[in-house]
Amino acid sequence: MPSAPATGSEPAPRDTRPAPAGSAEQAAPSPAEPAAKTGAAPAGTGRAGRRPVTRTVDTDPLGGTVRRTVLPNGMRILTEAVPAMRSVTFGIWVGVGSRDEAPQLGGASHFLEHLLFKGTRKRSALDISAQIEAVGGETNAYTAKEYTCYYARVLDEDLPLAIDVMCDAVADSVLAEADVETERGVILEEIAMHADEPGDEVHDLHAEVLYGDHPLGRLISGTVETITPMTRKQINSFYRRRYAPPVIVVAAAGNLDHNTVVKLVQQSFAGTPLGDAPAASPEPARSSHSRVKHRPAGVLVREDDTEQAHLVLGGPALHRHDERRFALGVLNNVLGGGMSSRLFQQIREKRGLAYSVYSYTSQYAETGSFAVYAGCAPAKADEVLALIRQELADTAAHGITAEELRRGKGMLKGSLVLGLEDTGSRMSRLGKGELLHGDLMSVDEILRRIDAVTLDDVNHIAAKILTTPMSLAVVGPFNNSTFTL
Repeated sequence: MPSAPATGSEPAPRDTRPAPAGSAEQAAPSPAEPAAKTGAAPAGTGRAGRRPVTRTVDTDPLGGTVRRTVLPNGMRILTEAVPAMRSVTFGIWVGVGSRDEAPQLGGASHFLEHLLFKGTRKRSALDISAQIEAVGGETNAYTAKEYTCYYARVLDEDLPLAIDVMCDAVADSVLAEADVETERGVILEEIAMHADEPGDEVHDLHAEVLYGDHPLGRLISGTVETITPMTRKQINSFYRRRYAPPVIVVAAAGNLDHNTVVKLVQQSFAGTPLGDAPAASPEPARSSHSRVKHRPAGVLVREDDTEQAHLVLGGPALHRHDERRFALGVLNNVLGGGMSSRLFQQIREKRGLAYSVYSYTSQYAETGSFAVYAGCAPAKADEVLALIRQELADTAAHGITAEELRRGKGMLKGSLVLGLEDTGSRMSRLGKGELLHGDLMSVDEILRRIDAVTLDDVNHIAAKILTTPMSLAVVGPFNNSTFTL
């Protein structure tokens, strides 16, 4: 893993906390990860015997022209040309994350993310970082439950270098045995550091109590028990088996030319396992037709001598393909998005019981969740939980107001548009839209979908989701018998 900090709106490599509701990272992705068609090339284009197929996906008045090319090996390349910018963010998105790991390989995706920057046949780890830093650029990567992203941000004139370095790292890493041992120690320290951050850990505990043994309930980083015995052979097998062109999306945004990017990507992958891959069709997006079995609502407490109690209360919600996600986004903002939200007003402004309180949604291919986080003095935990439950019950029973609807929609639209004012966010929109849905919805279409949300839409989803039995995760100076549902 490179040492430079994450850029744009993406999380840092190990920071898997949900962003506070109302932020660009939390509010925008749900509606920006679309299911509607916008004229992109069909999934089957670029099959054996065909040349690369390129189409214009969108011409956005708020940005630039989006083009999409499918290579014969099934790899997809998307770019958004924004001539007014002087930078470019280049990313490689792999549709493999922690949910794709066998239990004994828990953390393999994250382990691999670290190792791919440790050296290739052409470059050492120092070469990879020094070449990008020498032109003032920055590189980073992060692992999620359903994908892994590697990216670099550079001046437009340095894009050829960024493409060559990043493609080399992702496609041709040597995974030296010594580097495996070095990064094993780094990751074990990272796991230990995470355990010392209760405000982060409580979200992982909530995923565990919600999903149980399902891969979505496991730690992205893996555990001491899985990372310690993991071998170089296991990681390399996972790498070569899983990192294939049909599950890879290359995305770039900024002052660029699409055809030039396609040519440079092909040149950079040539002679590597990815460049030599046989003809294939792009892998379709994960289906929403399967079902994830949630555990019955329960309580999970990690006893820790902390100054604050960290609480997450939440339950199942919508998957990312659900058309009602726009209404849920509005509801999320009304309840816990920003200082004007119901929960913030009731718990912090009126009573001063917590410094941080917000709601958030998490959405995956076939399931999702809605939850509320609060950090408060341990003696106030019961009172804070009671207020959260009361606010959720009142909203489910009586709905929201017309003024709250207007404000919630405005927050969604504003966070989306403002979040696209840098090349990193634009690159992420392309990568996520293509990888998670196999298509891309225009910004104008997203704004129309948000505008179309009605009061009845929000109140209906509130009555459904907020009355679902919810699970509780707690980190603080308590034991399991302290809390009940």
